[in-house]
Amino acid sequence: MAVAMTTAAARHAQAQDPDENPPSDIQGMVPVSLSINGRAYRLLVEPRWTLLYVMREELGITGPKEGCGRGECGACTVLLEDIPRYACLTLAVEASGKRVESTEGLLGPDEELGPVQQAFLEHDAYQCGYCTPGQVVAAEGLLRKNPQPSFDEIRIGMSGNLCRCGTYNNIFKAVESAAKKQG
Repeated sequence: MAVAMTTAAARHAQAQDPDENPPSDIQGMVPVSLSINGRAYRLLVEPRWTLLYVMREELGITGPKEGCGRGECGACTVLLEDIPRYACLTLAVEASGKRVESTEGLLGPDEELGPVQQAFLEHDAYQCGYCTPGQVVAAEGLLRKNPQPSFDEIRIGMSGNLCRCGTYNNIFKAVESAAKKQG
């Protein structure tokens, strides 16, 4: 039975015309309309499904990573209406009707790196890379709110994202560099 519901939900997970009617309720599942990285999705979800689960498992958007699953590491950070949010703590139904961006949505036309992504590359602000998508998205959110942050504002703004490899100095330099390039 659960497989049938998941299959039914997955059938509706493709991008659809936003004017189409959402799929009808299937045994406890609810319709949501998500706008992720500029693309509209209408699908059925269980009310308990997190935005992270829906993005990764139902839609195949794998930039946000599950690190801790409880809002402590920031590997799953996405922008929800330009505000950094942990996708592991955000229910998909909470994001319905709102604009969501992951690191994939920060790419430019022809998939070139955005300014923050380029700064992370130039300043070697990654080691294993697992935290990098969340770090990049958190930095983008910080710079949208404060285009010219001080070093202390960068440090505080990035404090919700952990790097097990300890590349914090390079991360801070990358954010500082991206701010200079953008401003």
